[in-house]
Amino acid sequence: MKYPLDVQDEILKKLLFTARDTEFGRKYFFNEIVNYEDFKNRVPLHGYEQIFPYIDRCMKGEQNILWPSEIKWFAKSSGTTNARSKFIPVSPEAMEDCHFKGGKDLLSLYVNSFPNTQIFSGKGLAVGGSSQVNEFDPTASSYYGDVSAVLMQNLPPWAEFIRTPSLEIALMNNWEEKIDKLACETASVDVRHISGVPTWTVLLLQRILEIKKKENIAEVWPNLEVFFHGAVAFGPYRNLFKTLIPSDAIHYWETYTASEGFFGIQDQKDSEDLLLMLDYGIFYEFIPIEEIEKEYPQVVNLSEVQLGKNYAMVISTNAGLWRYNIGDTVKFTSTSPYRIRISGRTKHFINAFGEEVIVENAEMAVTRACEVTGAVIDNFTAAPIYLEKAKRGGHEWIIEFKTQPDSLDRFTIILDETLRKINSDYDAKRVHDIALVAPKIHSVREGTFYGWMKKRGKLGGQHKVPRLSNSREYVDEILVMAGLII
Repeated sequence: MKYPLDVQDEILKKLLFTARDTEFGRKYFFNEIVNYEDFKNRVPLHGYEQIFPYIDRCMKGEQNILWPSEIKWFAKSSGTTNARSKFIPVSPEAMEDCHFKGGKDLLSLYVNSFPNTQIFSGKGLAVGGSSQVNEFDPTASSYYGDVSAVLMQNLPPWAEFIRTPSLEIALMNNWEEKIDKLACETASVDVRHISGVPTWTVLLLQRILEIKKKENIAEVWPNLEVFFHGAVAFGPYRNLFKTLIPSDAIHYWETYTASEGFFGIQDQKDSEDLLLMLDYGIFYEFIPIEEIEKEYPQVVNLSEVQLGKNYAMVISTNAGLWRYNIGDTVKFTSTSPYRIRISGRTKHFINAFGEEVIVENAEMAVTRACEVTGAVIDNFTAAPIYLEKAKRGGHEWIIEFKTQPDSLDRFTIILDETLRKINSDYDAKRVHDIALVAPKIHSVREGTFYGWMKKRGKLGGQHKVPRLSNSREYVDEILVMAGLII
């Protein structure tokens, strides 16, 4: 926090020195790079498609390709930006100096804010994905799975001691069976804190209430103190959690983790801004969002970022990801120290008419509409309605409510008004319906999104419902499934 630029400079030099004799390091002459400008000019930006040939060779058992340490684990990403799965190498350094270090810092920052905490007097509930032997490796000496499963299978004994449920259940592959067994095993445990993705945590809590025949989770776990959450924005889920855990004693503490690394942690109890963690073996760069589609975009390092501006995040890591665009966009809220908020995904937006609606806009609008109309949502997604002859364009939303709004029309108006207030491009297109008509919202029955994710083979773990898309693929699939179009 005190010397952020010096820390990042040291990280870059250490990464380059460590990987200088890898195949990638020799190709780009890491031993000749002396500063950031050299690094930026010599090493190209990579998306997954560009770095995949190297990862593919690692998956097949080759070593010293991207990183010198032996790579035995790969995190299988949710693939929300791409139909196929992505495999991210997890080196011993990434596991110890990034992911595990992030977990320890998370607990430390929380305890620093709440020194009278009692979370260590009971158990912490953590839900993992699943893993398997890497069938692409002829030696069968490596494994892949959800990053949560990779980490759980390598946890130090002290962490395992305070965790529930058993590894056998936590790492089950069948998500529906897992939820049931998770609920049965943990319902009678003194759970003090939960770590997980809001979407799937909700399912678990609801199943526990069914089993225990209780009205809310405070009756099941009276000592529950904090929910450490990440992966999706919490705002739209806040009211749903309040109905499940109607207690003023519960805290919600945000993290920013991904298959590629542990990036940020909430460090203040009165702010949801995330402290960017700069000493985890990750060197950060940022692409201004207006540059993202260019063949040779402008890229800046930490010293050059501006407050309130959207950037795509680029990382170089101690697992051998080099100048890798992870697909997330962030916005800086402070530069002393460096704090961020996640604003969306580089491929999750609606910009069919120049309106440039990003995930952050959508989540703010949905949250506001819920507050005004008393609604509680479970999930949502949206896509454009494209221009046709004698028909203007717009946005079509599918929302699964746990509690219906007092008026869907009023909900729609508030959502539209909020988008217009926070996004000037959207507002300009909505004036007199010049390019966009008012949004069209479908309220679908409970379980619709669960059924859709199940059909796509994306239940549990790190899988998330895509909030926005510039194509109608997801929306049309769900509308057909919900019987709203034939």
